[in-house]
Amino acid sequence: MLIVDDVGENLTVLGALLRGAGYRVRAASTGRMALRYAAQLPSPDLVLLDVMMPEMDGYEVLRRLRETTSTRHIPVMFITARDDREDEERGLQLGAVDYVTKPMKPEVVLARVRNHLFAKHSQDQLRCERARLEAELTRQTQENEQIQAAGIRTLAYLAETRDPDTANHILRTQNYVHLLALKLSRHPSFAAMLDRPYIETLSRSAPLHDIGKLGIPDHILLKPGQLTAAERKIMQTHTKLGSDAIDRAGQGAGTPVEFLMLAREIARWHHEQWDGHGYPDGLCGHEIPLSARIMAVADVFDALISARPYKAPMPADEVREILAAARGRQFDPAVLDVFLAHFDEFVTIASRYRDND
Repeated sequence: MLIVDDVGENLTVLGALLRGAGYRVRAASTGRMALRYAAQLPSPDLVLLDVMMPEMDGYEVLRRLRETTSTRHIPVMFITARDDREDEERGLQLGAVDYVTKPMKPEVVLARVRNHLFAKHSQDQLRCERARLEAELTRQTQENEQIQAAGIRTLAYLAETRDPDTANHILRTQNYVHLLALKLSRHPSFAAMLDRPYIETLSRSAPLHDIGKLGIPDHILLKPGQLTAAERKIMQTHTKLGSDAIDRAGQGAGTPVEFLMLAREIARWHHEQWDGHGYPDGLCGHEIPLSARIMAVADVFDALISARPYKAPMPADEVREILAAARGRQFDPAVLDVFLAHFDEFVTIASRYRDND
C-alpha cells in the first residue's frame, strides 16, 4: 500500500504500524510523488493520504487519481488532523472510502485498513469475473457471427449451384454492397441509418438476394437464350420465393432477427426501380428500402461488367454510361451518384473476384 504525508515523522510512525501488521508499504512525501508511485506496477491496493500538504493537497491528489484509468479503482483513505465535517464530506464526495482523523488509534487504523483491503479484493475479483464473462460473450458472439455468415453463404452458394455461370457473383456483390454502404454513410441523407452495425448486417445479408432462384425450374433458370414473356414472368417470382422463404425462417426464430429482416428486403425488392416500373410490387422512390436500393445498383453493375454465356463482359466505361443513363429511372439518384463517384473502386472489386475462364 502507499502512504502519503509531508511530515516525515508521520510516515515513520504509520509505516511502522502497517509493516508490523505484515503489509508491504511504500511512502511518498508529496502529492506528485504519490501520483507517480500510484501509476507504477504493481498498483497499491490502498492509499492512505494526508489532506494538508503543500503544493498539492490530498483533495487534488485524489481528483487526479480518479481521472486516470490505471488508478481510478485504487481505494483512498484520508488521514488528517482536520476534524471538520465539511472536509470529511468533501473527501467522501470526491471518492475517498474513509476519513480518519489524527491522532490515530492504531487498532482503529488497522481495522479500517483490513476492511478496505478486503473490499478491494472482492471488487477486483468481481471486475476480473466481469472481464472474463465479457471476453467469453465477445468470443461467443464472434463465433455465432461466423457461423451465421457461413450458413448464409452456404445457402447462397447452394442457389448459385443452380446457375454455375455466376460463380463469384456472391463475393462481388457482397463487397460492392459493403463498400457502397460505407461511402453512403458519409452522405448526410444516409448517415443516420447507415451506422457500422447496420452496414455489417447488410453485408452479411446481401448473399441471400437471389436465394429464391432455388425455386425456379431448370429449363428457365438455365436457358441459354432469351426468355419468353411467360418464362420471364416465372423468373421474376424468385424475388417473392426468396422473401417468403426468409419470412418463414424468421418466424421459426421466434424473435425478430435483423439480418433476416434485411435479407428479406433485399431478396424481395432488389429488382424494384426508382420510377416504379420494377417488380414484384411496383414500389417507387423511397418506398423501396435503402437495403434494396443499394443492392439494385450492385446487382446490375455486376451483371454488366461480368461475363455470361450469352455475352462478354462490358468495358467499364460503357457500364458507367449505362448506369448513369438509368439515374432517377431505375436507380436512386443519390445512391447512384455515390457509386459513380467511386466507380473505379468497384471495378477493382470486380477484377479481384472475377470468374475463372
